[in-house]
Amino acid sequence: MEESAKPGLRIREGDCVVLKRDEVFKAVLVLRRRKVIFEKQWFYLDNAIGHIYGTTFEVSSGGSLQPKEKMEETTTDTKEAGTDNRNIVDDGKSQKLTHDDIKALKDKGIKGQEIVQQLIENSTTFRGKTEFAQDKYIKKKKKKYEAVITIVKPSTRILSTMYYAREPGKINHLRYDTLAQMLTLGNIRAGNKMIVMETCAGLVLGAIMERMGGYGSIIQMYPGGGPVRAATSCFGFPEFFFNTLYEFPLSKVDSLVSGTFSSETLPSEPEYNVPVEEERNGSLDEKQTLTQETEEESSTEAVMESNETEEQETMDLAAEDTEYKETKEKGNKENIREKQRKQQERRRKLVETAALLEEKNADGLIVASRFHPTPLLLSLLEFVAPSRPFVVYCQYKEPLLECYTKLREKGGVINLKLSETWLRNYQVLPDRSHPKLTMSGGGGYLLSGITVTAEKVQSDASSLEGQKMEEPTSKKRKLQELHC
Repeated sequence: MEESAKPGLRIREGDCVVLKRDEVFKAVLVLRRRKVIFEKQWFYLDNAIGHIYGTTFEVSSGGSLQPKEKMEETTTDTKEAGTDNRNIVDDGKSQKLTHDDIKALKDKGIKGQEIVQQLIENSTTFRGKTEFAQDKYIKKKKKKYEAVITIVKPSTRILSTMYYAREPGKINHLRYDTLAQMLTLGNIRAGNKMIVMETCAGLVLGAIMERMGGYGSIIQMYPGGGPVRAATSCFGFPEFFFNTLYEFPLSKVDSLVSGTFSSETLPSEPEYNVPVEEERNGSLDEKQTLTQETEEESSTEAVMESNETEEQETMDLAAEDTEYKETKEKGNKENIREKQRKQQERRRKLVETAALLEEKNADGLIVASRFHPTPLLLSLLEFVAPSRPFVVYCQYKEPLLECYTKLREKGGVINLKLSETWLRNYQVLPDRSHPKLTMSGGGGYLLSGITVTAEKVQSDASSLEGQKMEEPTSKKRKLQELHC
């Protein structure tokens, strides 16, 4: 299939894209004539519209992006290499070009690749370095002088890597490999009915929505006034993905479990707002009529003392005041109606979500919150069907240990497992593959398990105990005969 037949492969205006330069990422919205600053470079994304995702661009003069042409990395001048670096001294005198010379080259509009080539030619120690040292030198100079970016399509791995590198506190230091483990242990797939409680800026929610592909239903539990979905918006999901997304406040979970939940207890605007406003408007009308009467009395006195031109001016002002009053009243009524409409829509969605939770047949539960996991998990497990997985993430293991103990005491779960993922990145290059010197210290802890029906287990255990206590009569007779 041709690429032109796949609109999702090309960059369009209004899309959310991720800018990539080496291992640095940034999510931006594609808009015309909007300046974007990334890695000390500013540019416009106008020329990127219509290109395929994954295209590498070079920032030219004026901030415009131009697709980078593929050129050979090595030349005949860079093939010469030394045997070792023992005689190379880093005294800062090996480069003939000064900062002023490099700045002059930039002002002339010379591309970064040509500047790197001139730096190689004017280096007195470059040819004496080993082949590996030469590659490292070229890579370092390209990173500094070549203004090259790549525009990629957002995904769970890219966004989780970006958040973990730039703002790990917003996602509770959730590493991308730990997020992958959560999706696997939670059995996230299309058609599921999932319950999600997360305070990771919507990253976990977006990962679940991407894995489900718009099929099934997701119920997001949120604290406070409303859910936070900053990272979810970066995925750029189509509109139908949000048709199966529901939300429910944590403050109403206890009433839903106890059976005292009703739509009247939902946060809403009071129904008496309209008559109050009407009464308020009526009182204002009375006040305005009183003031108008006083103004009329004063105006009659003024008419007796003034000429006809002043009387005409007061009549014009009164007409303007009445017109302003009418337009203001209309605007207030429209605002009140709009607020009521939105409030009714929000109440309808909350009632619909409550009905979904009351079915208590969710296919899984994912918790990744900055709050203590024990009360959250114990209350939300009531809505999960038996033989379904649940996963809880926490940055520290002590809260999960307490949660593990509570679950063991309560019962109703099996296959409880507390785990920690360990990640190490490797450099894979010819003749120099090795683990990288810097690695992540920790990616958090996971508590996973499977729900079961606790009532049947207890009834089976009680029946077994009863059978042990009451021995059959035949067995009693045999024992009595043996004693005799």
